[in-house]
Amino acid sequence: MDRGKFITFEGGEGAGKSTQARLLRTALEARGKTVVITREPGGSPGAEEIRKLVVEGEPDRWTPLSETLLFLAARADHVAKVIEPALSGGRWVISDRFSDSTYVYQGVARGLGTETVAHLHQAAFGSFAPDLTLVLDLDPSVGLKRAETRKSGAEDRFERFDGSFHERLRKAFRDIAVANQSRCALIDAGRAPEDVAADVWRAVEKRLQP
Repeated sequence: MDRGKFITFEGGEGAGKSTQARLLRTALEARGKTVVITREPGGSPGAEEIRKLVVEGEPDRWTPLSETLLFLAARADHVAKVIEPALSGGRWVISDRFSDSTYVYQGVARGLGTETVAHLHQAAFGSFAPDLTLVLDLDPSVGLKRAETRKSGAEDRFERFDGSFHERLRKAFRDIAVANQSRCALIDAGRAPEDVAADVWRAVEKRLQP
């Protein structure tokens, strides 16, 4: 059995990652693929418990290092219990966020440093990485307005960081896409969902040939 492919969606708050993940799953299933859709932080029972710690509460609840270690703990459980078993079983996995979010949110925007995040991630995961990362690029002011309309409960901790934080996020995601063009596709997310989905599919079709 061939190993499945691992696709991640990245971008700032309200960029449409979960919507595009669902649309891509539908497109892949129409072509006979078995697809697992998941998210970070979360995706496994243990990781969902950690999710509550990092996405709720006051913005300054955690130091950047403490926050990073929590995200990595959630990811370790997620990879071991959901992502790797699915890929080994020939299924395709689509995740709403993965390691690039840690580099951007904690390494850049929160100031821990990308070298520190890279060292920690290498220690935990080695060379494990997505086959394709789709970076949804959107003006932060537009994304935050979108996020206000679809958020439920108390999961608004990151939205409550100031505007400069979200500008740093956008720039850092764009920088990752430019520096990793063999893995990443940068997509304009400021358009209608069906137009974004068309570009997403073109990137998947070109790079992974489903």
